[in-house]
Amino acid sequence: MLNPSSVPTSPVRILFVDDEETIRITLGEVLRVQGYEVTTVSTVAEALVQITSNPFDVLIADLNIGQPGDGFTVVSAMRSTQPYCATFILTAYPALETALQAIRSQVDDYLIKPTDVEALVRAIESRGQRKRVVLLPPKRIAMLIRENTAEISTKYLTAVKSHAELSQIRVSDQEWLDHLPGVLSDLVEMLESPPTESSERTMQSASQHGRVRRDQGYSVPMMIQEARIVSDVVFEIIQRNLMALDLSRLIADVRCMNDSLQAQLTASVAAYLTRNH
Repeated sequence: MLNPSSVPTSPVRILFVDDEETIRITLGEVLRVQGYEVTTVSTVAEALVQITSNPFDVLIADLNIGQPGDGFTVVSAMRSTQPYCATFILTAYPALETALQAIRSQVDDYLIKPTDVEALVRAIESRGQRKRVVLLPPKRIAMLIRENTAEISTKYLTAVKSHAELSQIRVSDQEWLDHLPGVLSDLVEMLESPPTESSERTMQSASQHGRVRRDQGYSVPMMIQEARIVSDVVFEIIQRNLMALDLSRLIADVRCMNDSLQAQLTASVAAYLTRNH
């Protein structure tokens, strides 16, 4: 593996891989005019030779080099050999599948053809010249929630206080937030526990929340809206940190999280509707 300390900061060295000669020549020359040192190649094999022979700060690879998805092969080779190199994928047909594959391959960004030169230069300047941070092990959603409990609480409080109906409930900020640490803690517990294990404490906490909200003047639709806000805030945190998550477990974790939030809401509403408490 090339030593990252050997990669110069100036001029920025770019490896540009594209099997379309016109694009390769035109964009390569445009980047040179911008002051970059550019090496252009047209095949995966040529790219691999360059990657194992020369240090680069930035890789720009077409998505389809000969075969569909070949660009990710080049990205993977660069990530393994030169982990401090910023990587970009060029594609004329952006799609969800492309974006997800880019995330799985840990691409820094993907750019749309025809490429806007100014946008490309901005991307290179913002990502290409700074030293790449060595990737940490991927996180599970439970860890993400635990690490961002304070931010989730702040965003939740802002959302409920600005909601047309919920804001009519006259309670203190502390009373708004009293239940949330427990909800998040129980959520983390359920995400980290085997699916066969049930949490009686979680349901007791949710039931208590339902009784408190009834005494505070909530309606059942308001409780449902409150639960939706919690879910939306957590999903916002997940979306913002998607690159750091273990994508192989993401779908299972999201399902478990949704099941947990739904179970908590069901228990809260059931307690709300039970007068004998």
